[in-house]
Amino acid sequence: MFDTMTVTKAGGALCGAFLIFLLGKWAAESLYHTGVEGHGGEEVAQAYSIDTGAEGGEAEAAEAGPDFATVFAAADAAAGEKVFGKCKACHKVDGTNGTGPHLDGVVDRAVASVEGFSFSDALKGLGGNWEPERLNEFLTSPKGYAPGTKMAFAGLPKIEDRANLIAYLKGLGG
Repeated sequence: MFDTMTVTKAGGALCGAFLIFLLGKWAAESLYHTGVEGHGGEEVAQAYSIDTGAEGGEAEAAEAGPDFATVFAAADAAAGEKVFGKCKACHKVDGTNGTGPHLDGVVDRAVASVEGFSFSDALKGLGGNWEPERLNEFLTSPKGYAPGTKMAFAGLPKIEDRANLIAYLKGLGG
């Protein structure tokens, strides 16, 4: 049914198809490339730049929002339990450590004080306690608050999520 010549023709057709796709990709990249190296090494500005005023307004908008104490006073622990779903991969609330230390009783607990967990030097050097305001700052950007921390989580950008999570953790007690 299949002899050597038929198999050779099928293999050649497959290789030829791949070669055509490769050449098509190369041609498309050279035609539509807009990088610096495609324009003689000089930076090319976009044709239309629209000033939206967003550069200076972001910091003002961030400070114009409600402060943490106001949001925390109205925090919903039930909503915080849902937000805790993002933390479950590493943290537990049953008194046992996972990838991260257990979080039951974390509010007002001393920083880096869980027995049996190896904390990073960044957290050991912070000292003090995890008051709600401090937890809020840490949860905004853990690596920004404590550079060198082992916590890989990027942070919670919404102040409401942070306040609800801290209210949930506070309700767990110790």
